[in-house]
Amino acid sequence: MEMMAARLDSVAKYLCRFSGWMLSNLQLQKIIYISQMEYMGENNGERLVDARFEAWDNGPVIPELYHKVKAFGASPVRDVFSEARRFREDDPRVHMLERICGALIDKRPAALIELTHWEHGAWAKNYVPGVKGLPIPDRDILAEFKERKRISGQWRASSAEDTICAT
Repeated sequence: MEMMAARLDSVAKYLCRFSGWMLSNLQLQKIIYISQMEYMGENNGERLVDARFEAWDNGPVIPELYHKVKAFGASPVRDVFSEARRFREDDPRVHMLERICGALIDKRPAALIELTHWEHGAWAKNYVPGVKGLPIPDRDILAEFKERKRISGQWRASSAEDTICAT
């Protein structure tokens, strides 16, 4: 069954709430990127969130989200997600978000950056130092999922630590 992409605010608020409101802007961006990649890989390229990523210096960024939460700096993001809608309890995206966030929530920002800066990944293919506004096409995000899966045998965000060590 094909699902519409979720609102960015809905995914961001869900992840922040799941973390106990402990995620920074950087952590939130990286966890949403990994979630988008895994969701696309497991669902024939369908997008999890209704937003586009760009290749910024610190990795994949959704500019709209960055500007919404940048005032928090490295501190935990607070509830500024006025457009959020609640997920139904039986929504399969909820279980995936919990699995990925649960696996990555305790990772230091540097480890998350290393994970998303993978030399064979979508960010690396599209990044130009110091240039903002460069989109990361969905096809590159999907290709990253497939390449990680090929290399690791079984890419899962829940094995992110193994993936970091393998790349």
